[in-house]
Amino acid sequence: MDHTEINWKKNTALFLMGQALSHFGSMIVQFAIMWYVVLKSQSGTTMTAFTIIAILPIFFISPFAGVWTDRYNRKYIINIADGSIAFFSLIVAIFMMFGIDSYVILFICSAVRSIGMGVQQPAVNSFIPQIVPKEYLTRVNGIQSSINSFVALVSPMISGALMTFTPLETLFFLDVITAGVGITIVLWLVKVPLSFHEREDIKPIIYFSEVKAGLNYIKSQKYILRLMIVMTVFCFMLAPASFLTPLQVARNFGDDVWRLSVLEIVFAVGLILGGLWISLWGGFRNRVHTIALSLFCMGTFVASLGVVTIFWLYLLFMALIGVFGPIFNTPTIVLLQTNVEPAYLGRVFSLFTMIKSVAFPLGMLLFGPLADFISLNVIMIISGLIMSLLFIPLLTSKHVVKAGEKR
Repeated sequence: MDHTEINWKKNTALFLMGQALSHFGSMIVQFAIMWYVVLKSQSGTTMTAFTIIAILPIFFISPFAGVWTDRYNRKYIINIADGSIAFFSLIVAIFMMFGIDSYVILFICSAVRSIGMGVQQPAVNSFIPQIVPKEYLTRVNGIQSSINSFVALVSPMISGALMTFTPLETLFFLDVITAGVGITIVLWLVKVPLSFHEREDIKPIIYFSEVKAGLNYIKSQKYILRLMIVMTVFCFMLAPASFLTPLQVARNFGDDVWRLSVLEIVFAVGLILGGLWISLWGGFRNRVHTIALSLFCMGTFVASLGVVTIFWLYLLFMALIGVFGPIFNTPTIVLLQTNVEPAYLGRVFSLFTMIKSVAFPLGMLLFGPLADFISLNVIMIISGLIMSLLFIPLLTSKHVVKAGEKR
């Protein structure tokens, strides 16, 4: 039973639907926890601790998650990650029903959610090539990007609305329900070609040797190393545009709440449009050219944030940054999906997940304090210009360019 014997379009639609439902419930709860902590503590220290706890577990679990993804049934890995998050949501909901709502419980819940995401992300990226024909990977990944962006757009609004008239534990129960439906869809309705179950008859895992084998594979693939370096610098330099734009808006245009709301909305809309664009267009014949274009454009638009003095132009550039996000991410994911040996795909994606989980916080550790001494306009211009030049190390690498050729 291969792709030709399975209705892959229906199969893929069911998988994306199941993941969207689960992601939707998780995002609602994640925003609710964050706002609950902010409103109850009104402490910058507590909020910093919450942010660290919500990010760091991804970094530490990713090496093991990559091994699991490469050695076990990826559909089960995805569902176990979803189920673990839902189970802890249920536990927290029960605690809160009995009046127990300490920060410790919420922080543990956030850490578990982070671990689940660290396991799920490389598993999903590795699973999609198993159910989607190679020639449609860009389209499907683009659609998935748009779905995730749409969820990111509506979930904070819905979460905020629900919190105004229902207790927090109700939202945790909502997460359990959406995860249950999503898991049921993926587990029972999504079919996997039999050829992808061959690796189930394997020797027991020796984790550190498996991690080492993955690292050795990555070191032997020069295009992965170059992509990894570019991704690290890109995420580090994108930190100001990702986290400091609300502060820049407040300083340059006024601290009206509506301005900050519109800023988030136009960026999310840009992400949705970008995902749809890449899914319909498919990118250039060589995926590296598409990635290079997105790097140059995103860098230019980030630099422009430090130049414009009219608010609606600022919003336009933020929207364009959002548009080119999927133009960068989607062909990068597809390039790896179509070049990396299936036995190492999970470990490669887990490495890229680790890079993202650590590069953004490191960027904030530098640019956040720096913003109190140097104009944010200058920071945006410098970080944007560096980003815009990252296409050079990609296009000058024959290994990366060769890997980008569509097969």
